[in-house]
Amino acid sequence: MVQNRISRRQFCRSGLYAAAAAGTAGVAIGGGEVLGAKKAGRGDKSGGKRQPNIVLIFSDQQHWRAMGFLDGFFDTPTLDGLSEDSCVFERAFCTTPQCSPSRSSILTGCYPTRTGVKINTGALDSQPLRQETVGAMLQRAGYRTAYFGKWHLGDEDIANRGWDSSIMKVKDPLTESSAVEFIKDIANDSGPFALFASFSNPHDIYHFERHTADGDISTIPLPQSWHEETFDNKPVVQKQFMTDNQGTVIWDKERATWQNYRDCYRVKTRLYDDNVGAIVGQLKEQGLWEDTIVIVTSDHGDMDTNNRLIYKGPFMYEHMVRIPLMIRVPGRFGGKGGKRIGDLDTVNVDITPTILDLCGLDAIDCDGISLKPTLTGRGGQERREFVIGQYHGKQQWVNPIRMIRTEEFKFNRYIRYGDELYDLKNDPEELRNLANDPKYAGTKKRLVKKLDEWIRQNNDPFYSLRVTDMKGKKID
Repeated sequence: MVQNRISRRQFCRSGLYAAAAAGTAGVAIGGGEVLGAKKAGRGDKSGGKRQPNIVLIFSDQQHWRAMGFLDGFFDTPTLDGLSEDSCVFERAFCTTPQCSPSRSSILTGCYPTRTGVKINTGALDSQPLRQETVGAMLQRAGYRTAYFGKWHLGDEDIANRGWDSSIMKVKDPLTESSAVEFIKDIANDSGPFALFASFSNPHDIYHFERHTADGDISTIPLPQSWHEETFDNKPVVQKQFMTDNQGTVIWDKERATWQNYRDCYRVKTRLYDDNVGAIVGQLKEQGLWEDTIVIVTSDHGDMDTNNRLIYKGPFMYEHMVRIPLMIRVPGRFGGKGGKRIGDLDTVNVDITPTILDLCGLDAIDCDGISLKPTLTGRGGQERREFVIGQYHGKQQWVNPIRMIRTEEFKFNRYIRYGDELYDLKNDPEELRNLANDPKYAGTKKRLVKKLDEWIRQNNDPFYSLRVTDMKGKKID
């Protein structure tokens, strides 16, 4: 997140507001509305000038390395091929490693602190999204919009409106077929479209106990941190998650069970890759590939046996908070082809402002920044000094955490269970917690100061949040 987010009042005084007010379709700021929203241009597939189509495809629970071109263990031919023609953001993060709050960030450009969705819908302290999404912004600007797949953001009308077509069910085959049929149906329209396809896999890793590998799993590699993690000097809830919570399904099992987990995760990721392939293939078949900006990402990661952890829970390791992010912008819209971006921190709040900017629509008051300058090679790219991550809890178990991450260090603060400090350069596996090491007292002090400033500037109620046990009972 940009550490100096402008307030609503400051935004109204800014030149952005003045420019919007001067537009022919200017509207007052509020609820995430597009300022000065312009009607999308019309044209045809043969080369007439038009707005770009937008296709956003995202998985559920895919960590950033779960792609073949980054880790040969994974089998993702579609994503591998797409990476060659896309900007691959190698340091992409989610606002929080939880489905609902992270999705609220993707679709609004705001941190959970602002969307109000701080935990999964249906869990303790949960709230539905009560904010307009980018779908409504694009629809108002003349786009034909569609959302297919997992929603997980509640039933409030303001959040759910904005889709000309929608089937919000957690059924990946249905999501794929709906997206493909939508592309076929829209192919001959003169106006632009925005398609959002939200797939569940590899989230089905939660059923790994039913998985049977096709071949010998004895050669499946387990990560270094699986071998070396001891949980010594770590917040106690991390090991507790494994010994008393969801991790009990694997905690005391033999090595082969952990390897089976990894194989299952690989298979579920391949199924998602096939879904992406069907959509990409249909865009090409209908002659829409060079008219369409394609964004591929995920809502959060999975521990994938790293640090002897599975699934997601009260921890902020890289495999939880780092996610895939690839954006392909066709040359006709200023795209510069495939490249790896390894020196820019992005957060999924950047997706909405980037879409609006690429579509020629006005900025909104949000926490994200547009990545268009990097995607097109034009203009100066705004950069972050650090990345903030938030975590509230899971089901009835509330364990608030805040993360601040720079290029070199990561600092995590738990409300009740202490601090973590990791030297990412010298300890990329995040095995040695340096929070109480006198040699790093200055680094910790500096990061705490920056984190507390961010919390204060963004009205984050972190230090006033409660902690509960696994059954939801408040712990004093």
